[in-house]
Amino acid sequence: MKKLIFISIVIFFAACSSNNNPENKDEIKKQITEYKKQVDELNTKIADLEKQLNDDPAKISNKIPVSVKEMKYEPFFHYFEVNGTVEAINAAFISPEINGQVLNIFVQEGERVKKGQPLLKLNSSITESSIKEVETSLELANTIYERQKRLYDKNIGSEIDYLTAKNNKEALESKLKTLHAQQDMALVKSPVNGIVDDIFIKEGEMAMPGLQTMQVVNLDNLYVDADVSEAYLTKVKKGDMVLLEFPSYPDIKMKVPVHRIGNVVKTANRTFTVQLKIKNKNEVIKPNVLAIIKINDFSAESSLLVPSLVIKQDLKGSYVYVVQKHSNNITSMKRYVKTGMSYGDETIITEGLHEGDKVIVNGYNQVSDGAEVEVK
Repeated sequence: MKKLIFISIVIFFAACSSNNNPENKDEIKKQITEYKKQVDELNTKIADLEKQLNDDPAKISNKIPVSVKEMKYEPFFHYFEVNGTVEAINAAFISPEINGQVLNIFVQEGERVKKGQPLLKLNSSITESSIKEVETSLELANTIYERQKRLYDKNIGSEIDYLTAKNNKEALESKLKTLHAQQDMALVKSPVNGIVDDIFIKEGEMAMPGLQTMQVVNLDNLYVDADVSEAYLTKVKKGDMVLLEFPSYPDIKMKVPVHRIGNVVKTANRTFTVQLKIKNKNEVIKPNVLAIIKINDFSAESSLLVPSLVIKQDLKGSYVYVVQKHSNNITSMKRYVKTGMSYGDETIITEGLHEGDKVIVNGYNQVSDGAEVEVK
């Protein structure tokens, strides 16, 4: 209709503007005829579309489309969550047992090593020189000892000479053994199978006991440690199965037993330690990443559960909408309920619903008490 008025106005102004120009009258008449023809065609199309709109069942029907969940008893599990951190069970803090200058580093960061494999060597030239000196002295001491022993056995030599030679030999043997041990300490070896994650020293620098030179980590087995509030002391025990997730690895979810429970409540934050032990397949999980531990503190074998979102409230309390059939019509009905525990997106209904009731779970925001609905 608006288009028709617009076209008429255009024709009117066109006619008015051409009244003073007789030469254009024939052309204007032709345009008017053409426009009228277009108007008739548009009116016909509009009428057809309006007819289709009026014949659309969705337009005619006043029923609200909804979907329902039929109530049946099902198990319910409630969990509380705590954050944990991951640590490698076999992680080595590599530090030499003696002071010395780093002569050689045999590995690189990221390299896999075996237990007992040399990692670095300290300069042990002084120890090696001492070993040679002691070995030379020990040869002489052995010779003297053998001679004194033969004389003593024949009751020719004195006992004091024999004992002095024996003591000198044994002292040099002990000193040589100590020097060899020091020489072995100059070669730092890996205490575990693993990966060289960091090297903190360079060749030529001084290394000393207590100063970390490397870090070797084995990722095959990991601990997950968490601090749990003392309020849950009676809720978790060694061997209980818990759910374990990692925000950094959303695809990894596992069910593992509790490996250890701490025996002391920490006074600083009133928590105790819960520790899990897991196998790290393909070494995917890295130490120090955040973990989420879900610990079950309540279970029910059979409960009536509804999505938490469908529960509404008014001055009388909590309610949901259920569907009921009246002759040929299906309507929604407000049903007041009492709720129990909630976890995730589910809530226990303790009163107000029965097995077989159909609760509206989609379209619940569009219905009202007594509204006609269509279950999809």
